[in-house]
Amino acid sequence: MHIVCLDLEGVLVPEIWIEFATRTGIPELRRTTRDEPDYDKLMKLRLAILAEHRLGLPDIQRVIAAMGPMDGARAFVDELREDYQLIILSDTFYEFAHPLMRQLGWPTLFCHSLEADSEGRLVSYRLRMHDQKREAVRRLKELRFTVVAAGDSYNDTAMLGEAHAGILFRPPEKVIRDFPQYPVTRSYAELRSEIDRAFSAHAARA
Repeated sequence: MHIVCLDLEGVLVPEIWIEFATRTGIPELRRTTRDEPDYDKLMKLRLAILAEHRLGLPDIQRVIAAMGPMDGARAFVDELREDYQLIILSDTFYEFAHPLMRQLGWPTLFCHSLEADSEGRLVSYRLRMHDQKREAVRRLKELRFTVVAAGDSYNDTAMLGEAHAGILFRPPEKVIRDFPQYPVTRSYAELRSEIDRAFSAHAARA
């Protein structure tokens, strides 16, 4: 059985925090792990900024729903699922991704979760597990699935390395320089072709 594991942000939907910061006019929310490597510190900062601007979960979900998936993403997902099992592995949160998953046809998503109070204000977050992308791929392999993974950035490279084949999709140039072992794709047509090629190559070696 073949399974495709895809990152979400930068592959199927825009970078949520950056897009949200742009749409709300709150530049402080553009900070990512590239600016603050301590994820716990970064998330606490984000939650404090949201509280300061009185933005609750319903407000955030409305903004995220207006973003929509990338052009062509829904058709790509639908066509991919005709031939392969598909799991989205992301470091986002279910509560953020929910509106976007509806627009993508509800593919399976493994990510993290947020905690909101009775008024919808975000008060905390819970990581599903450490290094969950790589661990998910590892467990799928233990279940005797052949796994091809695709992502766009540094936080995807662990799962790309764990998969039987890894593919980069529209990555920054510095990711390409640091991880030259992965093929680079720039369109959904190229990504689909590379996924098919990777599964065929693995079958030929088996």
